[in-house]
Amino acid sequence: MLFDLKKLLGGLMMPLSFLLLMMGVALILLWFTRWQRSGKVLFSLAWLVLLLLSLQPVADRMLRPLENRYPTYQGQQPVSYIVVLGGGYTFDPAWAPSSNLIGNSLPRVNEGVRQYRRHPGAKLVFTGAAAPTNPVSSAKTAALVAESLGVPPEDIVLLDTPRDTQQEAAQVARLVDHHPFLLVTSANHLPRALGFFHAQGLTPIPVPANQLAIRSPLNWWEQAIPQAMYLSHSERVWYEGLGRAWQWLKQ
Repeated sequence: MLFDLKKLLGGLMMPLSFLLLMMGVALILLWFTRWQRSGKVLFSLAWLVLLLLSLQPVADRMLRPLENRYPTYQGQQPVSYIVVLGGGYTFDPAWAPSSNLIGNSLPRVNEGVRQYRRHPGAKLVFTGAAAPTNPVSSAKTAALVAESLGVPPEDIVLLDTPRDTQQEAAQVARLVDHHPFLLVTSANHLPRALGFFHAQGLTPIPVPANQLAIRSPLNWWEQAIPQAMYLSHSERVWYEGLGRAWQWLKQ
């Protein structure tokens, strides 16, 4: 119940939901109250923030410091496990396996498989419980993708009960003990994830995946036109900020 409430409140605090709620309140003030000036100010502010968060120069400038914390891992020191954290997914057996991984999940799995091929003998670990409306877990769905890319099932370990990063860290700690391992997750999520793993007494090697902030210069019109893709980049910053605040409160 607490987990579902956390997810609900977190969703309502995402930029798009939060700013649309602000606009809704502003419209109520404009149409049904005497505080029309306040309604105009609130609506204009919400619209302006939504516009700015949807522009590439703003969104990627906020996101880049998170993603630049750890470079792409190119080392080859011996490790026993490669842990890939779960992310968004669905499951339709009629689809190609990779089509069931949503957003950040497929790049994480791809990087996990890449590191598996660079570290012979390591086990590939996938984490993530099943969604309430899904009979297949996030971990199992990711494993099916890895198997379709040539990873033998005997080299895959599933941790399919954790529902969030803190639970994932606790389960991984019981599995890996003191063995060296790689931790693969989205570049913007990696700093917060490492905090949970360090709290378990673990020292994983950070392996970022799914970098989003664009480094190459864009045309002026690409920078000036608001796009949903860049709003999603801003949402990652917002989401990780809320997550770090919650992490700090629970310490």
